[in-house]
Amino acid sequence: MNFILRVVATGLALWLCDLIFDSVVIYPTDDVLSYILGLLGVSLIFALVSMIVKPIVTVLSIPLLVLTLGLFYLLINAFMLWITTWLTGQDWLGQWGLQIDGDFWWYLWVALILAILQALVGLVIPDKKA
Repeated sequence: MNFILRVVATGLALWLCDLIFDSVVIYPTDDVLSYILGLLGVSLIFALVSMIVKPIVTVLSIPLLVLTLGLFYLLINAFMLWITTWLTGQDWLGQWGLQIDGDFWWYLWVALILAILQALVGLVIPDKKA
């Protein structure tokens, strides 16, 4: 349940980024249902990339995280967003996915908004307690 809520929260954050920035586009944009399914698909891919790749990159970059007092984590989120954009932009997946037109700074802005909204959701969604 926690994973589903986080995927939905990531989808909402990506939707807000799509509304705020002109360079962020989530495909398909034909109708509302296909847009919502594409948005949930992109947020699911982002969540899976964050679950699989992010811990490895975080462990490898511990010295940079300590040196920058955690600000390098924003660059890691931008990298996860770039991987998600690359994965969903593949031709074999069809015409859906996330497209960010621009350079590194657009990825950083979107990653910043995602991090803020995911932190707010993290305050609302309780963690699993053993």
